[in-house]
Amino acid sequence: MESERGTIHLQHGHSISQGHQPLNLNHYATKKSVAESMLDVALFMSNATRLKVVLEQGPSSQYYATLIALISVSLLLQVVIGILLVVIARLNLNEVGNQWRLNQLNNAATSLVFTTVVINIFITAFGAHKTGSMAARTSSNPV
Repeated sequence: MESERGTIHLQHGHSISQGHQPLNLNHYATKKSVAESMLDVALFMSNATRLKVVLEQGPSSQYYATLIALISVSLLLQVVIGILLVVIARLNLNEVGNQWRLNQLNNAATSLVFTTVVINIFITAFGAHKTGSMAARTSSNPV
């Protein structure tokens, strides 16, 4: 229910102050998509770095093929997620005709993000990290 001051009172005593303008759902969804895109870019950069480390370690390293495959799949999924988020951000949530499509795209992006997180857990478990002389060399010379 809305009071005279522009505050929406929800169940259990919670309320949302609207100020002088109502919440623009399209603007909110766009900001949410942009934030998700930034996180996707950060994870993409992390995986690119992991791929570089695995390639530097070479095929003689343990789990080389597994890590190359997992990181490649993760990077591919992140590109697809990024494209989905751009499409989601461009569609207007306030248009009723777009709402079903946006919901489906959002569900797809969420599923892909979950899959990417699981893959990255396996990447971490299989140990794409700097070891031995390479770690010593890069820690003393960060460039």
